[in-house]
Amino acid sequence: MSDEFEASDQNEQNWQPRRIPFFRKPFKYSYFHAAFALILINFIVFFLCNFIQNLNLYLALNVSLVLGRGMWWQFVTYMFVHQGFRHIFLNMLALFFFGVGVERAIGSKEFLLFYFTTGILSAVLTFILYYFTGNYRTFLLGASGAVYAVLLAYAVLYPRSMIFIWGIIPIPAPVLVLIYTVIEIVSGLFSNSNIAHYTHLFGFLTALLYFVIRMGVNPFKIWKNNYRK
Repeated sequence: MSDEFEASDQNEQNWQPRRIPFFRKPFKYSYFHAAFALILINFIVFFLCNFIQNLNLYLALNVSLVLGRGMWWQFVTYMFVHQGFRHIFLNMLALFFFGVGVERAIGSKEFLLFYFTTGILSAVLTFILYYFTGNYRTFLLGASGAVYAVLLAYAVLYPRSMIFIWGIIPIPAPVLVLIYTVIEIVSGLFSNSNIAHYTHLFGFLTALLYFVIRMGVNPFKIWKNNYRK
């Protein structure tokens, strides 16, 4: 084989498109209102928990029940159990406002993968925290971890979007994520409430990791580029 042919062959190989890692292969785009389906399922489970005694104990995440009785499904089902109507209403309202936009941007299949991945990983991190801090009797419930992840996704996909607090105060979506991050950190350190502040933070963290690992996107770079003077 001549040297020229070898050089030509090498050049052709250099022009071959790079293979996409398996964990970054995109789904074929489709949209089938997954966010609305999640909202509907959440309300159905909420009403079932009000009629079926102790159902929430089987669905909410608890360290003792997972390790002692093998209720591993709780890492998924905890997202569909809520403390009261105000709890589910606020979570589903946020899922409606931000989830629909995120789903339309990335497609329903990617949205569901994102939602359940961040929700489950938020539960795993919270579970570890509860285990090592001795919170064996605490029950983790609510879609907040996944919803916070969706909020961050919205801020990445629509970085210049303005969100009106109380319908009056306009705040850029990335700034709102920053504000919520500070609030959750402070609340987690100084509040004695039952709200799982660290689960909310884990929602942000897992969403960041999802964009970096799955989508190859750096959210901080997107925000910087969109607000560069």
